[in-house]
This record gives sequence, C-alpha cells and structure tokens, in this order.
Amino acid sequence: MGKTKKEKKSHSVAYELFGWLVYIAIIVGLTWLIITFVGQRTSVSGHSMETTLQDGDQLIVDKISYRFRDPKRYDIIVFPYQYEENVYYIKRIIGLPGETVQVKDGYVYINGEKLESDIYGKEVMQSAGIAAEPITLGDDEYFVLGDNRNNSSDSRDPSVGILKRKDLLGRAWVRIYPFDKVGVIRHE
Repeated sequence: MGKTKKEKKSHSVAYELFGWLVYIAIIVGLTWLIITFVGQRTSVSGHSMETTLQDGDQLIVDKISYRFRDPKRYDIIVFPYQYEENVYYIKRIIGLPGETVQVKDGYVYINGEKLESDIYGKEVMQSAGIAAEPITLGDDEYFVLGDNRNNSSDSRDPSVGILKRKDLLGRAWVRIYPFDKVGVIRHE
C-alpha cells in the first residue's frame, strides 16, 4: 500500500526542516571560519589615527595576509590592548624587526637616520616616551605609532610598548562606514 497524503506531507515538512537546519549550520560554520581566520569587523574609537581614520569608522580587518607575508612599514594594524579584555588598538607600523628606533627632536629615527618617508604623522611629536633612548627590536618585534602622534597611546607608552608578531590580529583592510568613505584603506 502507498503512503497517505498526510504521511507524505509530514515527511515533506520534516525533510524541508532538516534542509533548513543544515543550511543554517553551514552558514554559522562559514561565518565562524571567516571571523576566526579571514576577517573581522572593528570600530575606531578615539582620535589617535586621524586624519587617516576617524572616530566611529567601521573597518574590516584582514586576518589572513600576515599568514603569507611579513608586515610592512606603514601597515595599519589591529592588536589587543594588553590591560583590557576585548579592547583593540589600531596603529601604524613604523619600526620593523632588527631595526633600532628612536624619537629625537620630535621625529622618528631608524638605525640612526631620520625617517623622511614618514608622511603620516600630523605634527612633530612632543613626547618621545620610552623611545627617547634607542630601542633595538627583536626578530619578531614591531614599533607602532598613531598618525595623530601627540594624541596616541602607542609604542612610546609603556602600557602598549613593543609588539610581538603574535600580537598582530591583522591589517586594517576596508572601511565600511561611514558610507561616503567606503573603500580600501591606503597603507603606503
């Protein structure tokens, strides 16, 4: 004997419900993979990266490119603040592994030479912080500064200090808000 209409309808609903559950599980799984390994949304809070990034900008952080290449000078990176959970800082890489960094007379010096290509700082730095004395970076260490140098907690501040490669969450990639400024973020 064949199935009744009621049995066919019940089987069809259960099959469709199962299909939707599988679909939702796949979407949740892919979202988790993307957020964990590829990209993450973050928000700029504060004025330390002005004029490049503004307070309230919404960004997508590229978490995958540093798995295939080394960070470069002037990359804008995101890293966790060591003294507060779920707080991330956004800064620009200035000093690379093996280099000696110092701030003298308000300017950055790399290996004893003034960094002339540093066009991102808004003004001459008033405080050298811990970089008043030369700092030699280790094999996996980076020195970072905010673009608004006189209003930034960065590697000059002992609470931020020198970053290790493992501390870099990723590279700021795309601004998604405000809508009139949507686009890929210029690093160099």
